Amino acid sequence: MSVVLIVEDNERNLKLVRDVLGHAGFMCLEARDAESGIELARAQRPDVVLMDINLPGMTGFEALAALRADALTASIPVLAVTAYAMKDDRARILAAGFDGYLEKPVDVRALPGQVEALIAR
Repeated sequence: MSVVLIVEDNERNLKLVRDVLGHAGFMCLEARDAESGIELARAQRPDVVLMDINLPGMTGFEALAALRADALTASIPVLAVTAYAMKDDRARILAAGFDGYLEKPVDVRALPGQVEALIAR
């Protein structure tokens, strides 16, 4: 069973993603802020991280940098999840080193396949 770490501060978004991925057979870990997400990633080494960009305190960009700087977590694929929808935002997110990008609202039908494809890379 593949393990997905969801780092999301919005309870509704977290529940939606958790429910969709759980129903698709993924084991989901949850963090409500970047710092907790980094700790969980180090401790559990998930197969993929879904990282909200706008988090309280440390941003998703800062969390990604911390994950990439740590040998334990550097190779874990990280997918940005954000309400930003502008073309420049997408380019900035991918240039920062995220392995992919999902816009909110998340397409619940496509999400499991997108996560599976990222794990399979």
